[in-house]
Amino acid sequence: MMKETTKEAVSSDRIAIFYTTFPVLSETFLQREVRALTQLGIDLEIHSLHRGKNLFEGLPVSCFRKWNLGALLWRLPMEWGLNPGIMNRMCRLLFSRQPPSGLNFWENLFGIGFALVKAPYFRKNRPEHFHAVWASLPAMAAWLLSQLTGISFSTGAHAYDVFESGGDWFLREKTKEAILVQTSTAAAYQRLLAIGCSGEKVLFVRRGLIPMPRFRGARSDRKDLKILCIARLVEKKGLFKQLKIYEFLQKSGVSFSARIIGDGPLRRKLKESINELELEDVVTLLGAISQEEVAMELQKSDILFHTGIVAKNGDRDGLPNVIPEAMACGVAVVISPGEGAEEAITDGKTGMVCGIKDLTAWVNAVSRIQNDDVFVNAMLNEARLWVEENFNALQNTKKLIAHLPIKS
Repeated sequence: MMKETTKEAVSSDRIAIFYTTFPVLSETFLQREVRALTQLGIDLEIHSLHRGKNLFEGLPVSCFRKWNLGALLWRLPMEWGLNPGIMNRMCRLLFSRQPPSGLNFWENLFGIGFALVKAPYFRKNRPEHFHAVWASLPAMAAWLLSQLTGISFSTGAHAYDVFESGGDWFLREKTKEAILVQTSTAAAYQRLLAIGCSGEKVLFVRRGLIPMPRFRGARSDRKDLKILCIARLVEKKGLFKQLKIYEFLQKSGVSFSARIIGDGPLRRKLKESINELELEDVVTLLGAISQEEVAMELQKSDILFHTGIVAKNGDRDGLPNVIPEAMACGVAVVISPGEGAEEAITDGKTGMVCGIKDLTAWVNAVSRIQNDDVFVNAMLNEARLWVEENFNALQNTKKLIAHLPIKS
């Protein structure tokens, strides 16, 4: 059974929280969690392990730079002398199995390097607890630092961490030794149990919004539908299939315009595909834009499309945060089937679900949203209610900190 709690915990104890990069424009959910933690009185020490900015809304961010790894010339032999058992074990683990990918290999090595360089600092300036936001680079840093300092650690484990190429290189070891493993979807929760993580330590707690955006509801005039997609331009977002849907909508006589927000390695190919399908007049690639601009786009859109698929390397979305963000605003959400997304979208109740290859289903869904006022307004109200009950950042963050070893 997935563990949740309503116990509230507010503390002034310092938590060192590790991010890969912070802040990131496309990871607004992490920024909202920081706001919630500070509102709840948690004393945060924010560490961005790979680039990042030195300040976030008045909070200092300690940004680790690659050149700091030069200290490994003396830190590595020193730590080996101080903690030979720990270092020998880590060395054996590195040679025990193949990494799932080159990226994950370097992420974990970077985490080891960070931990070895920063160990003296954390021994002198001891936080109450380490928390890693991701189970890859940040969790490797927190896990090794926990062994070197005796300070407890917890970790998040989400879609990339548990699914891509079979999951993080040392996911089993990290989750076994963490005092708490946080995940935000039922699909990831079940995956963690399947790899042997104890159900007693896995906390299923969703992300959230803070504050809740204005609920606009359906626009009265939807003759020319405004469709929005917010996604990194990567394989798992299914954007080439989405372009096929737009082509079929156009051929079916649906009046619409579509805007795709986001950037990524597939941008050039997507632009070429838009031209090949003769969609230049109805589909626009906006690129990466500010949070304020994204909020404005949501407020003037009728539908959010999410066409997630499982990538060739196994990577997939959990519950993309843009889905509940759109639901909260009063934007109708139409998705392709997927475990994480369907945790929020119940077909015909809080949104609509269409097979990724069933183009007729997408036309029917879009047409109903366009023409059936009673249906669409009832669906939007149900969607907003789901968000209020399940996606409140302040309430969900309370559930997380109630399980951390800090004084209440």
